[in-house]
Amino acid sequence: MTNYYAPKGGLPPQTQIMTDRAVFTDSYAVIPKGTMMDITSSQLPHWDKTRAWIIARPLTGFAETFSHYIVEVSENGGSTRPDTDPTAQTVLFVVAGEIKVTLSGETHVLPEGGYAYLPAGSKWTLANAKPENATFHWIRKRYVAVDGINAPTPFFTNEQDTAPNVMANTDDWSTTRFVEPDDLRHDMHVNIVNFKPGGNIPFAETHVMEHGLYVLEGKAVYRLNTDWVEVEAGDYMWLRAFCPQACVASGPGPFRYLLYKDVNRHAGFL
Repeated sequence: MTNYYAPKGGLPPQTQIMTDRAVFTDSYAVIPKGTMMDITSSQLPHWDKTRAWIIARPLTGFAETFSHYIVEVSENGGSTRPDTDPTAQTVLFVVAGEIKVTLSGETHVLPEGGYAYLPAGSKWTLANAKPENATFHWIRKRYVAVDGINAPTPFFTNEQDTAPNVMANTDDWSTTRFVEPDDLRHDMHVNIVNFKPGGNIPFAETHVMEHGLYVLEGKAVYRLNTDWVEVEAGDYMWLRAFCPQACVASGPGPFRYLLYKDVNRHAGFL
């Protein structure tokens, strides 16, 4: 059974010291799990019994392509108008509880590990009918259409039904891909990257894709630009384009994170 970290909110005691690992630089940000408290959550329009931690949003001069929410829905909560932006495509990934997503009259039950892709303009609803809270990641990106290429279609799956792709020349590093890399209908990928203990990215990746990385499980030492930082389950890393990155899984168990990146399109002009 896979472990997924989900924030619980609350507030720290008044006796807690303020020193923490949170940092925001010109090239990256680290948002530790301890910052996802009650006072940093937001309400969303047309959502009931719901709160969200918005951990990435487009910022001019930083990362501009996507937003990333962690959404917690209480019993009988949800929305019949979850997104009023017809240009926004959606990925949902469930880390606690269970949600029901209805699209075109068909209801899909997503337990932990459930994954949904909903194209821009989709008419969908979401509900939690269980007594326990449901928590899921919601990645939104404005879809970039291309003449002569069809728009992607919706799909629903679960991580447990998706075999990881092992990276060449190693058995310690793999990627669970929910969309094939050569499917040019898609202009973003939301994957899960997996490392066994001691597994690593052995070079400083430097590339045009923006990244959001939420640590689902385990711990690692991660290089971001010129710095090495420790991260653990529940932490979030937000990288602008061309920020160098590498990592070493440093804990006794697997290190896994949910990864966003923009792909398959020409570089735009400002």
